[in-house]
Amino acid sequence: MPTSVQREKVRFDSGGTRCVAWHYPSTNGACVVMAGGFGVTKEPGTDLFARRFHEAGFGVLAFDYRHIGESGGQPRQIARVREYLQDWQAAVGYAATLPGVDRDRIAAWGFSLSGGHLFRVAAHTPHLAAVVAQTPAVGGWTASRAATRHQKTLPLLHFFARGIADAAGWLVGRPPRLVPLSAPPGVLAMLSTPDSLDGPRALDPAGEHTGWRQEIAARSALRFALYQPGREAPRVRCPVLVMVCEQDMTAHPPSAIRVARRTPQAELVRLPGMHYAPFLDEHERAVREQLSFLRRHLVDSSRTDRSAPALS
Repeated sequence: MPTSVQREKVRFDSGGTRCVAWHYPSTNGACVVMAGGFGVTKEPGTDLFARRFHEAGFGVLAFDYRHIGESGGQPRQIARVREYLQDWQAAVGYAATLPGVDRDRIAAWGFSLSGGHLFRVAAHTPHLAAVVAQTPAVGGWTASRAATRHQKTLPLLHFFARGIADAAGWLVGRPPRLVPLSAPPGVLAMLSTPDSLDGPRALDPAGEHTGWRQEIAARSALRFALYQPGREAPRVRCPVLVMVCEQDMTAHPPSAIRVARRTPQAELVRLPGMHYAPFLDEHERAVREQLSFLRRHLVDSSRTDRSAPALS
C-alpha cells in the first residue's frame, strides 16, 4: 500500500537475530509497537493502521518476526512461540530507545494470533502502557474446533499428517514442509474459514506486497492449533482494548470475550462483520476506537488515575 508518511527502515536484535522494522517518528512522545497476524509481514499487516496512528502523532515501530519477511532467521517460514515472544520483548525495548519516545508511553498492537500473543507479552512486560488486541486468537479447544469445522475431513487429516511429517523432518535437518495460510474447503491449508479467504483482499488488495509469502511451516501451524495465550489474561496489569468482530469465524469471538472479562483492565469493543472487517468496511470505526483508547492511555496526563470503563 503506498504511503506518503515519513518512515525509515530500522533493525534491532532479538535472540541474536536481526529483526527489521518500519519506524514512524513520534510527535506526541508515545509509540505503538506493531506486528502482523500469523505469517503476515509488516507491510500488509500494519500499514493501514500505522499510517493513521502516525498522522495522529503517535510513533510506530512495525516489525517482522524472525523467519518471515525482511527479518533474519533460518529456516524460513517457521513460527515458534518462544521466539515470537522474545521478538515482542526486543521490539518494545528497542522502541524505548527511539528519539522522542517516552519509555512509559509504549503500547503494543496486534491482530489475530499476534493479538493473542499480546496477553502473554503484557503479562511479562510491566512497563507496557497499553495493548490493542484486534480480533485476537486466544486459543482453546472450542476456538480450534470452531475454525476446523469449515474444513473437509480428508484435507484436515492431510494437514495433521503434514504437520507431523514436518516436525519429524526438522529433527533430521530437512527443510520445512509448507502449507498455505488459507484456502477454500477441500484444499490443504492452515485455515479454510470463509473469512480467512478475505486475507489477500483485506491486507494486500493491489497485490503489491510480493515479500509476503502466504504460507507457513506445517509444524508451526499444527503447534499453534493448541496454543492458548489467553490463559495469561488475569496477570495483565495495563489497559487492554479487545476488539472483536461478531461474525468472526477465524478468531472465535466468544473465546475472546471470555478472555477480555478475565483481563483486569480490559475495554471491549464489538464490531459487526467478519475477521478482517477492521481492515475493510469497519476500518474507520476501528481506527476511531483505537485512537481514542491510545490517546486516553498514552497521551492524556491523567491516564494513571482513570479506571477502565465497564465491558459492554
